[in-house]
Amino acid sequence: MNHKVIPIAVQEVVNTKERKRQAPKGRRVDPAALAEVRELLGDESRQADLLIEHLHKIQDKFGHLASSHLAALAQEMRLAQTEVYEVASFYHHFDIVKEGGIAPQALTVRVCDGLSCEMAGAKDLLAKLPKILGKEVRVIAAPCVGRCEQAPVAVVGQNPVINATCEAVQTAVEKKEIVQAEGSITDFSAYQNEGGYALLKKCVSGERDVESVIKTMEDSGLRGLGGAGFPSGRKWRIVRGEKGPRLMAVNIDEGEPGTFKDRVYLEKDPHRFLEGMLIAAWAVDIQTIYIYLRDEYHGCRTMLEAELAKLKANPPIANMPEIFLRRGAGAYICGEESAMIESIEGKRGMPRLRPPYVAQVGLFGRPTLEHNFETLYWVRDILEKGGEWFTSHGRNGRKGLRSYSVSGRVKNPGVKLAPAGITIQELIDEHCGGMLEGQTFYGYLPGGASGGILPASMNTIPLDFDTLQPYGCFIGSAAVIVLSDKDTAVQAARNMMDFFKHESCGQCTPCRVGTAKAAELIKKPKWDVGLLEDLSQVMRDSSICGLGQAAPNPIDCVVKYFPHELA
Repeated sequence: MNHKVIPIAVQEVVNTKERKRQAPKGRRVDPAALAEVRELLGDESRQADLLIEHLHKIQDKFGHLASSHLAALAQEMRLAQTEVYEVASFYHHFDIVKEGGIAPQALTVRVCDGLSCEMAGAKDLLAKLPKILGKEVRVIAAPCVGRCEQAPVAVVGQNPVINATCEAVQTAVEKKEIVQAEGSITDFSAYQNEGGYALLKKCVSGERDVESVIKTMEDSGLRGLGGAGFPSGRKWRIVRGEKGPRLMAVNIDEGEPGTFKDRVYLEKDPHRFLEGMLIAAWAVDIQTIYIYLRDEYHGCRTMLEAELAKLKANPPIANMPEIFLRRGAGAYICGEESAMIESIEGKRGMPRLRPPYVAQVGLFGRPTLEHNFETLYWVRDILEKGGEWFTSHGRNGRKGLRSYSVSGRVKNPGVKLAPAGITIQELIDEHCGGMLEGQTFYGYLPGGASGGILPASMNTIPLDFDTLQPYGCFIGSAAVIVLSDKDTAVQAARNMMDFFKHESCGQCTPCRVGTAKAAELIKKPKWDVGLLEDLSQVMRDSSICGLGQAAPNPIDCVVKYFPHELA
């Protein structure tokens, strides 16, 4: 059908009094703040995925994030001011100060209020330290800082004071000991002298082929040791089958209360993990690697930056993958793989809906091999000694080795390398020197805050993947917290639920509202068990990620295994 075309007359643009906008809508950028941000960033890239890194630089320099600096950073990075603000306000370690607001004190002391630290006297520290340190020092409670074996812990600036007392914290403040002292590690040279990176060279040279390496990993039965427990060799094969380019993300954001194994291994032998990481990258054909390290591990970050610099200056192989170290900012949720990937991309760490899975669409939309630190730490040993060596260990019908982070009421807490399938009683007796004097074993958390609570009478269950699920618990990252007759499961559940309330990312209503409601309900002298059961079911069925799905575990376990405490 023919239609009559009506021409539209083009009018000349005439001058008006309306001025063209010289800057985007929103807060005008202060020239002085812009100059400070530019000087601080120097020649570093302004790409969007470096937003969190640049926020850290400002926070470290000025002790807070002024609105003027946020506006200046937004202009420098060509981002909307709202985007910069929403990212900065998402993470607990950033202190935003609005116009006319009062900046926090120059020095902050964070007292860990995780369960192990609470049992060791953290509440007493939080009550007394503000008066002792005075108004010039900010004292705040902080979620688990990953040093449960050294409880209680207070972090003065960026310096952890272990087995903290008021006197020790006061001394650190007065002496301005705000940076963690260097520890002793197997550095790049020492690692090479001991045969380090020889296996990687054999892989790259062709002495070891990809198929045999992946097959050995599959035969070992090694599963992801960050909590999910997905078979590692199978993951390599899946990601390698995806169309390139492929990326790799390494998760060292062990924020689960009770977990500290990755930190302990990293503080001793970082290159064993780095070699395993590079072998995995070779096997899956990965060109770029991102390491995500939790912000609480300040000493590890300084050390790892130095060792990565040595590695890059003297690469053991040609065409070594690019390696980037990214810093977390105090968000437990970023231990979830997709939330971690969002954070690496410079965004709020909010879990993604699945599918697609990270192996298919991960970092920057590319297939991504995601691994926990400890998983990669075992790669060299398994490939050198064989999959059968790893499976030769085990107890009570289970196979392999596990690194148990043990804290609480035992004589010798710490990371205990033990056979998979060991029971809690065997772990306490054989590896921890028994219970503290005068205390009787009462209960335990087999998998940190999320893994539930079991009574001492259930002390013969093998501690491994898939063995605890029938009891409403799971092993997770093997964070074992031991309770005595000085403790109650009710108080442990209250501590855990306060943690989940604090750490919920807020993306989904069942988790955001559910954790807050549950925390409120269990603080009452008498629990409404029926209401709590309904709330638990809704959270499990409707939450997007594992935080909301597992948060009810401590409550459900108290109801099921410790009913006498509710009587």
